[in-house]
Amino acid sequence: MSDSIPAPVPGAFRIALTLEFPESRMDNVLLQALREQNDNEKLKNISRSALKELFNQKKILIKGQRAKSSSALAKGVTYVDIVGF
Repeated sequence: MSDSIPAPVPGAFRIALTLEFPESRMDNVLLQALREQNDNEKLKNISRSALKELFNQKKILIKGQRAKSSSALAKGVTYVDIVGF
């Protein structure tokens, strides 16, 4: 259902995280997904510390809201926007 997909954030790279099980921390799941994608080379090669800095700078969003590295993720699809990429 396309009406359940949140509008993309302008000027941000969007990645969809599809999970079969809930995850307790977003940062590990996002880092793995970024390394597996082929649409943004800079994010594909991002270091763990650089990803942490994006969280600290509030540049990682879920549904337009700031995401924390320790945010839990529910089973299903979560759309993550990374501002500036």
